Amino acid sequence: MISGRFVLKRLLLLVPVLLGVASLVFSILHLSPGDPALTIAGNRASEEFVRQIEESLGLNDPIWVQYVDFLVNAAQFQFGESFILFRDASVTSILVDKLPITIELAVYGQLIGISLGIPLGIISAVKQNTLTDHTTRVGALAGISIPIFWSGPLLILLFAQMLGWFPTSGRISAIYNVEAVRLTGLLTIDTLLYGEWEMFISAVKHLFLPATVIGIYSMALISRMMRSSMLEVIRQDYMRTARAKGQGSKITVLKHGFRNAMIPVITVIGIQFGSLLGGAVLTETVFAIQGIGGLLVEAIRVGDYPIVQGTVLTFAFLFTLVNLGVDITYSILDPRIEQ
Repeated sequence: MISGRFVLKRLLLLVPVLLGVASLVFSILHLSPGDPALTIAGNRASEEFVRQIEESLGLNDPIWVQYVDFLVNAAQFQFGESFILFRDASVTSILVDKLPITIELAVYGQLIGISLGIPLGIISAVKQNTLTDHTTRVGALAGISIPIFWSGPLLILLFAQMLGWFPTSGRISAIYNVEAVRLTGLLTIDTLLYGEWEMFISAVKHLFLPATVIGIYSMALISRMMRSSMLEVIRQDYMRTARAKGQGSKITVLKHGFRNAMIPVITVIGIQFGSLLGGAVLTETVFAIQGIGGLLVEAIRVGDYPIVQGTVLTFAFLFTLVNLGVDITYSILDPRIEQ
């Protein structure tokens, strides 16, 4: 049972982390070359017009005033308006529109990695130094080594171009009106809630290849960590004692070893998932999925500072939430951690 004090303590520890990230983002963007007001106005704008934009954005205020205003607005999830990519559109509304795309991709990709990586890691550890172990390790090494910008086009060539089983890009077929079923922003969930089975199948087909690309890399890391952790656990005294009492090896591994071996694996899963929520940039680029990762890259390229600030802070907030979930999972697997 998790105590409220433990959760509250972890929540309070998130505050300085978010404050530090916000301060770093504010400092980097204000120290970077370029004038946001001039970017908005254009190179041919008059100096008077540029000064008007600076005044409207508060850029002529003292730096500490800008910093305080930035922190207050960030605490309220108000990041201003985009002035290049989505002119005059609220950054918050842009993130609300783009974030579910990345969340959906990250969740399914991570589920594939977990469902394959954990069993393979356990089997590899139990059958150490056998052909099964060597095959699993080679597969994991290949999954880590193969870059996404190579495996993505390869899967597209095989399953989309040659076999024609899956589409090459996008989230859903262009014949469907996504806004008609928009509720959570997660297409697979929304189409199920509305009972649109054809749209659901189309969304799943479009999501399968990019999620598989992420899942392969995730599976490789998880299986390697699971193998190492399980090898360490099965050599412990309590595991030998359980086997000496006549308990079967499978029951011993699953009942006594699995729970303790999962603790370091949870760390890997949490870090990976937090990174994916920040945007699987290469995957989104290869499969033409306009998520938060591609949004951040494009905003940096054109100098759309409000979107950059909002995206980075949203990423940091989600990452801290994932870390909180990892800490809570730790305490469930091993109650001694809470003490």
